[in-house]
Formats: sequence, structure tokens, C-alpha cells
Amino acid sequence: MREFSLPALYEVPSDGNLTDLIRRNAAQHPDVAVMARKVDGAWQDVTATEFLAEVRATAKGLIAAGVRPGDRVALISRTRYEWVLVDFAIWTAGAVTVPVYETSSPEQIQWILSDSGAVAAIVEGAGHSAAVASLRESLPGLREVWEIEQGGIEALRASGADVPDAEVDERSALANADDPATIVYTSGTTGRPKGCVLTHRNFFAECGNVVERLKPLFRTGECSVLLFLPAAHVFGRLVEVASVLAPIRLGCVPDIKNLTDELASFRPTLILGVPRVFEKVYNSARAKAQADGKGRIFDMAADTAIAYSRALDTPGGPSFGLRLKHKIFSKLVYSKLHAVLGGRGEYAISGGAPLGERLGHFFRGIGFTVLEGYGLTESCAATAFNPWDRQKIGTVGQPLPGSVVRIADDGEVLLHGEHVFQGYWQNEAATAEALSDGWFHTGDVGTLDEDGYLAITGRKKELIVTAGGKNVAPAVIEDRIRAHALVAECMVVGDGRPFVAALVTLDEEFLARWAQENGKPAGATAAALREDPELLAVVQKAVDDGNAAVSKAESVRKFRILSSQFTEESGHITPSLKLKRNVVAKDFADEIEALYRG
Repeated sequence: MREFSLPALYEVPSDGNLTDLIRRNAAQHPDVAVMARKVDGAWQDVTATEFLAEVRATAKGLIAAGVRPGDRVALISRTRYEWVLVDFAIWTAGAVTVPVYETSSPEQIQWILSDSGAVAAIVEGAGHSAAVASLRESLPGLREVWEIEQGGIEALRASGADVPDAEVDERSALANADDPATIVYTSGTTGRPKGCVLTHRNFFAECGNVVERLKPLFRTGECSVLLFLPAAHVFGRLVEVASVLAPIRLGCVPDIKNLTDELASFRPTLILGVPRVFEKVYNSARAKAQADGKGRIFDMAADTAIAYSRALDTPGGPSFGLRLKHKIFSKLVYSKLHAVLGGRGEYAISGGAPLGERLGHFFRGIGFTVLEGYGLTESCAATAFNPWDRQKIGTVGQPLPGSVVRIADDGEVLLHGEHVFQGYWQNEAATAEALSDGWFHTGDVGTLDEDGYLAITGRKKELIVTAGGKNVAPAVIEDRIRAHALVAECMVVGDGRPFVAALVTLDEEFLARWAQENGKPAGATAAALREDPELLAVVQKAVDDGNAAVSKAESVRKFRILSSQFTEESGHITPSLKLKRNVVAKDFADEIEALYRG
């Protein structure tokens, strides 16, 4: 057994709640832009004073509608300014936010609203309103529904105009640090989602220590962050609350479809994303360079960046020749990549899945350091992250200050600290299984080095045991294979089988480019090309690269390209982009059997 801890850098308030932050900001930074919202396609700043006033006016409407202290209020919306506004308004009314992914099915919405006992819901658009309306008979406790895109926020403010300020003050002060702030339903790779109860203390401990440890990235009046992750996900909430706690300017966009344009217009100093975002940036830049006849130059620049970053970790540092090449490529290539990322940022934080060492070294080598972290809903997002000044690529960093990470005898990662959740909503059995003597059992397997840097090597329940008795952690090889531009998803199989194999889906954007460059029919799909020898050879190279990271017994011997995608809509991945392995295995049982036939 091994464990590591760091002293807390932020003192969690003994009392009070998250609404204290917006009152403090208005008092100490009244004219500082703490938010930005899109108005007619342009960014409009919102000062700390203006944000507090809008939150209070919205909270008055909730109070007037009969929302009581401790009531649960559902919030179903894409990431947007109103999401943050409503979240703080719910807390100001003394209630508890229940976020719901805007992509959730009616069945999922029904379960979350029913299980949480939500008395009201604020939804984004007509589709969400219709979904909730179809469920009203099964939700007798749901009294009110407001739709953002049909003037729901304005209606709340109008109905609450006569609520006295003193009543809002009283409501906002009711919750203490140990009261629930939110119930976040885990997206769940199996079974029904569980409601993870996170308190105001959890968020103070989490966000306060993140901001203090990464202080140069959270300078008030200078720094800004663009939130494009789902706000319903705990990582998105970390971005939201940490930005308000700092405070720094926060902008919200609903997705990553037009991310390059959004980054160019908002120009954040800090980006928080998942590995797929950074993979897309790299792959898109490389594809563009190849299309422009500059693929060889890009690859040389990428190799130089990676070598330069690796040399930074050596006693002598980069050689003179490497520094010279790096300087040349900084002008030719790296500066253009910085422009794609907004032009002002030097750091990003990545979580949700492993980033991969090669990508980590590439971005640090171009002067845009991606700090990898690790966390779960139950740990209020990050429970470990790489410090800005002492990064170790290939790890997820050191424990959150004020917390402890322990590696159990069987390799499982255990967590302890004020950021760890209280338990699952009305689910004592699941809580007892996850929490033991104050330690949260993550289900992840990892190691700690001598400096307390954590590396995650797999999931206890996802370990594959081949017929030969070899234990295989699928994440390692899957992440390497998925790093290829053509690969969208990869799932390793082989439990009880004679060897390890894989199911592969293709990235539609890059498949179209590859098809055009290689003389394939226009509009050719994965279904049409899945047996194409040239395509199979390219995917085989991705598999070979993945195999280089593991032993021969763990390597993928065979793979099959699937005709369809693993999507949230198809039920094969969660909203946080995790594979639902049991669902994939069931739906593609014939494809898996074909891998082992003969």
C-alpha cells in the first residue's frame, strides 16, 4: 500500500455556500467582466455587479413560484450563459441543482427527475419542453417548467419582481457548507445512473485548491476561459465554479462544432477540454498541411516539438541544434497552431480520458502546455492534476492539495479529502460499496511514483483475462490506436478468448479526406470501405502503434472496422465519451465472433 498527500492551499469556509462568491465578486470587483455571453453573434461582457443582479432577479422568480429551501430543480440545457446564471439562481433560492444532459432520452430524463424528486425544471428548447411534457403524468412532483428559448428567464424575473430583497438574502444564506449543492447523475456505463450528491464544501475544496495551485492561470482581470464542455458534466461545473471563485472571465459555447471560430473570437488564455479536442486540433492541422502540400514540413515540425519537449526533462535540456530547429518551426508552424487555439493561451487542462504521451509532448513542444488531470463525479472533478510548474507527461499529476491518494494492495486508487462526495442520493447500498472508512474506491487501477505523481493504468472491472490467463488493461492500447486521425473509437475485446482483438470505428471527417486523397468514390462510407485493402493497411498501422505500447500477449492480433459509429444517440457511449462496453459487446456480438472464427 502506498499513499501521497499535499497540504491544502485553500481554507474551506466553515460555513456559507457558493452564493457567497458572487456577492464577494460584486463587492471586490464590481466592474470586472466575470462573464461573457453571445448577443447577435458577438461577445458581450457581464460585470460582477451585473451578474449578481441577474442571478438575484432570477432567484426571486423561483421563490415566487414556490421553490423551497432544499428543493431540487432540474436544469436541462446545452452549455450557455443562461446555464451558469440559472445554476447560481437555484443556489440563491436555497435549492439544489439537478443537471441533465441536453442529449438525454425521455427515459433518462424521467428517471433523473423522478429519482431526485425535482419540483421544477428549466429547459433550453422546444425539444426538451416536449420531452418533459410527455412525462408529466409520471412526475407528479414536478410543478413548474420554464423554457429558456421561449422567454422562461424573463418570465421568472417578471413573476418575482415583488419578492423582497430581504427574502432573497435570507434564502441565499440558508445553505451551509455541508448542504447539497447539486445532485449529478453519473452517466453510467451499466444500469441506471446514480445521483452523486456534491456539497458546497466539495466545490470549495475542489475549486479553491485548483485555483491556488494553478494561480498563474487564474489571474483576475487578465485571464479568461471558454467553456465548451457539457455544463451538466462535473468537469464543466469545475470550470464554472473555479472561474467564479478566482474570478476570471468565463464564456460558454454549446459544442465544439465551430470551436476554431469561437476560440478566435473569444481568445481565451486557458482552455479546458477532453483529449479528443486536442487530438482534433492536431489531426486537423496535419490534414490541412498535407492538403496544402506541406505535410512533410508539418511532420518534421511535430517531431521537433516532441523531441524538444522530451529534452526539457533531461539534465542538459535541448541541444543547440534542437533549439535552432525549434526556433525555425516556431515561426513556420507553431505560431499558426497558437492562432488556431485563440492566440493568447499557453496552457490547457485535459481530463476525462488519457491524453497520451506523444500528444502531451507535442503541445508542450509548441509552447502550449496541456496539463493532464484525473477525477470522477464522486471527487467533484479533478482529484489529481499536473502542476503548471512541474509537469510530468504520462501521469495525471499529483493529488489535489488537501487530499490523499492511496494505492491499495490490489492496485485500486482510493481517495480521501473534503472534495469527495457524501454519497449517492437515496442509495445506501451503492454508497456503502463505494465509501469505506472515509475512503472512496474509484474502481481505477494506478501507481504513484516517488514524487506522488499518479498514473492510471486501467479499470478493475474492465480488465480482460484471456484464455491464457493474461490480464489486459484495455485503456492503454485503445488510447494509442484512437490517437490516429482516421480512428474515432476503439474497443479491445478478448475476455476468455485465445487472443486480444479490437472493434474500430472511423472518424467520418477524416475518412472523407482520406477517400478523396486516395482516389476512392466520392461520399464513400465506412460501410463501403471497411474491407478496402488500402484502408485496412492504414488502420493496421494505427494498431501496430498501439501494440508498441504493450507486451506481445496484450497486443491486438485482429481488428474489424465497423460500418457505424459509437455515439451517445446509439447508446454506445456516455455523454462524457466513455464506452458502454457491455452495450457494444451485446450489439456487435456477431462482429466479435467473426474475429475469432477459424
